[in-house]
Amino acid sequence: MMIHIQDLSFEYKPGQNLFNNLDLNLDPGNIYGLLGKNGAGKTTLLKLIGGLLFPHSGECSVMDHVPELRLPQFLRELFFIPEEFYLPPVKLDEYIKLYTPFYPRFNRRQFNDYRDKFDLPDNGKLTSLSYGQKKKLLLAFGLATDCRLLILDEPTNGLDIPTKSQFRKLLAGAMNDERTFIISTHQVRDMENLIDPIIILDEGHIIFDQDLSSVTDHLAVQLMADLPAENEYLYQEKVLGGYAVMQENTGRHDTKIDLELLFNAVINNREKMAEIFLREVENA
Repeated sequence: MMIHIQDLSFEYKPGQNLFNNLDLNLDPGNIYGLLGKNGAGKTTLLKLIGGLLFPHSGECSVMDHVPELRLPQFLRELFFIPEEFYLPPVKLDEYIKLYTPFYPRFNRRQFNDYRDKFDLPDNGKLTSLSYGQKKKLLLAFGLATDCRLLILDEPTNGLDIPTKSQFRKLLAGAMNDERTFIISTHQVRDMENLIDPIIILDEGHIIFDQDLSSVTDHLAVQLMADLPAENEYLYQEKVLGGYAVMQENTGRHDTKIDLELLFNAVINNREKMAEIFLREVENA
């Protein structure tokens, strides 16, 4: 198991728990999508996994290490790209020389390939790059480290449409059975066809943790001109031409699940969603 969290509690202020008895298990070989509203605790959870924040109680084990100890053998297998980041006022070659010693499997040839595909300049100080170029540089470097755990907080912020497409291709190509990628994002449509399983965090609790095959087995989306009776659907949104309606997939129809629609359905109808997927566990 890549990440094991059990009974974890964390608070920023005494008596104001953000997490209370949180449980989460993540296996290698997956690109996890971590979704949630603002303030749900996504970034805090990522920092706890990365050892940047410390739990007040409970267990957090990452690659068989305690993250808060920040041991070298743990850090060399972790690359964390936060939403807000800092790059030193040095040129690219200097940056490579400074940081590659921390990652023994860093592949310079692979990095150069990523740099070319992201159309990054190779001269000038890094501080002269735009926000989007800086983000692409960190993404290229992180993928080239070949570290086992890559954590990305809002990775597509600042990227234009062609770069988002290139990013998805490179990320999928870099995945293998030994690596785990965690992507926290509000831009779920940027990540469709890439993230799987889906984890939804709300008010400090994991309220949804399912792979897409299970989602499509149990949920279906249809475009309808008119709404069915309220007890016949889980969630609906008005769209051009009618309504996008999410229902329980009782007929085992194969439909494409819109991740934004799924997120809103889980947030707005969590008890019914939990009942549907708990039924699967009980029938297993």
